[in-house]
Amino acid sequence: MFFGVLKSAILALFLVVAIGPLSFAAQTASQQLMAFDSEPLTIVSAKGQTHKFTVELALTPAQLEYGLMYRDKMPADHGMLFDFGTVRPVMMWMKNTELSLDMLFLDQSGIITHIQENAVPYSESIINPGGPVAYVIELNGGIVRKLGLAVGDKATSPTISAKLGK
Repeated sequence: MFFGVLKSAILALFLVVAIGPLSFAAQTASQQLMAFDSEPLTIVSAKGQTHKFTVELALTPAQLEYGLMYRDKMPADHGMLFDFGTVRPVMMWMKNTELSLDMLFLDQSGIITHIQENAVPYSESIINPGGPVAYVIELNGGIVRKLGLAVGDKATSPTISAKLGK
């Protein structure tokens, strides 16, 4: 009986050790395979200043969930545009996100309705814009203050414009 239990325990330990690295390898491979298209995005301030960015597009459920997780750097003039497909309540967080980010929450016409500056890397605290939105733009932390971006500024991109034309 003792040898049967010992044999089962050794087999279970072997499976845990064997499966663990495979799970990690599979997770790492999926992180490297997540691909995003990109497009130009412009934010025009209430003062008429124009700021140009290149944004990756998070459009599918998998892309919306993955976002900028696991990135350790991003060019200063880059970001990500999350398109939720409709105006709806949205909650964001920074789990598995190494970069500090500024989040701009937009209505269906691209108007910034809420801004979260310098979201804390790895935080699981919920970031809630206080109402439904259609889009979120994530930029490097500190860019909102540096450029003087504010609620009421307007973002335009091919993705946002395509929805306005419907």
